[in-house]
Amino acid sequence: MSRQLITLQEIVAAQKRGEPLGITSVCSAHPWVIEAALLNAQSTGEPLLIESTCNQVNQFGGYTGRTPAQFAAYLAEIAAKMGFPLEHVTVGGDHLGPSPWQGEPAAEAMAKARRLVHDCVAAGYGKIHLDASMKCADDDPKRPLALDIAAARTADLAAAAEAAYAATNGLWQPPRYVIGTEVPVPGGFQEREGALAVTNTADLAQTIEATRHAFLQRGLDAAWERVLAVVVQPGVEYGDETLFAYKREKAAELSAAIGRYDRLIYEAHSTDYQTAAALKQMVEDHFAILKVGPALTFAFREGVFALAAVEEELLGQDAGVELSRVRQALDEAMLANPVYWQNYYPAGFKLAREFSYSDRSRYYWPVAQVQEALSRLLDNLSSRPIPLTLLSQYLPVQYQAIRGGRLASTPQAILHHKVRGVLAGYAYACGYREREE
Repeated sequence: MSRQLITLQEIVAAQKRGEPLGITSVCSAHPWVIEAALLNAQSTGEPLLIESTCNQVNQFGGYTGRTPAQFAAYLAEIAAKMGFPLEHVTVGGDHLGPSPWQGEPAAEAMAKARRLVHDCVAAGYGKIHLDASMKCADDDPKRPLALDIAAARTADLAAAAEAAYAATNGLWQPPRYVIGTEVPVPGGFQEREGALAVTNTADLAQTIEATRHAFLQRGLDAAWERVLAVVVQPGVEYGDETLFAYKREKAAELSAAIGRYDRLIYEAHSTDYQTAAALKQMVEDHFAILKVGPALTFAFREGVFALAAVEEELLGQDAGVELSRVRQALDEAMLANPVYWQNYYPAGFKLAREFSYSDRSRYYWPVAQVQEALSRLLDNLSSRPIPLTLLSQYLPVQYQAIRGGRLASTPQAILHHKVRGVLAGYAYACGYREREE
C-alpha cells in the first residue's frame, strides 16, 4: 500500500473533528515483534509507533541492555533490513520518570530520571510519556504522593527534555508529550477477582490542571502546547488468567470529558487481549493511542510452541535430526533466573510460566540457549516442506493463509503472521484496515 506520513498531531486533529482515527503503540523490543509491526505497516499504510519503557531501555541499559541511543539504532537497523522508511517510524518512551529508582531518595531518583528523558530526546524519540506519579524512598510512605509534587516533578522532566531538544539544533521535530498514569505494576493486573475502576473525571481535570500549572510555572509554555494525550484507565486490564474487557457504558463519562480540551486525547495502556470490536469502540471513544506489548510476544510464543509440535511430529523419529527442545530451553532459562516471574507466578507453577496472559517468558527469548534452540527449530523446519496436514492441525489460521496463497510456508513467515494477527485487530480499530472475519 502506498504510504502517507500520518503524524500524532494529525491523529489528535482527526479525533477533534469527530473522526475515529487512532494509532497502535507497539511496546516491545522483541525483534520478531518489531519485524511483524514493520510488515503490517507496509501492508496497511498506517503510522508506526514503537516505544520502550523505562525498565526496558535506560542510560544503564535496562533489561534489554540498550541505552536510548542504542535502541533507536537497533530500530533503524531493523527498518533498513526490511526496507521500511525510517521517517515513518516514531520512537517513544513509556513511563519515563523515577520508576526504576523508587528505592532511592527523590533527589537521586529524579536526577537519573532527568538523564533518561534527556537521553531519549537526544536519541530522536519523538513521543515522551512523562510519569512522576510514583513515590521515592524519602516520600511519606503513609500518604499518596501529592498531586502538586507529582506535577512539579513532571515539569522538571519536561524541562530536561526541552533542554535536550534545544541541543539537537532542530535535527528532528520537537517531542510530543503524554502525561498522567493509570496503570498497575508493570506486567499486568495481579488480582484474580474484583472490579477495575475507570478514571474519575474530577481526578482527570485535577491532573491536567496541576500539570499545566507546573509547566507554566517553569516557563514551559511551548512544551505544554505539545502535550497531546493523557493516560487514563478506561477499564481494561489483564493478569495471569484474568481479562477486564472494555465496557463502553462504564467509560462513557470519561469519554465525554476529553471534549473539554481542544488538543488532548487519551492514551490507553494494557489494551492487550481486547477484541478488535472493543478496540474500535475505544478509538471511537477517544482512547486513540492503544498500547500493546505482551499480547504480541504471547502470539509469538504460541507460534513457536506450535512449530515445536510440528517439529516433533515431523522429525521426532528421525535419528539423524537433533530436535530443538525450544520449549524446554525456555522453561529452563526461566527456572535458572526467576527474577522476571517469581513475583507474578507461584513458585514452580509451570502452566503460568508457559501460558500466562502476563507472558513473563518474553524476558527470556534473548538468553543464549533459548536463541540456539529457536535457531535449530527454524533450521529443522526449513530443511524440508512442512506437510499441510500438520499445519492444519497446529496452525489452522496460517494453514488457511498458505492454502489461499497469502502466506509463504516457511517457519519465519508463520511466526510473523502469528504476531500480525494481533496487530490486524489494532489496524482495524485505528481505521487502517477492514475487519477480517
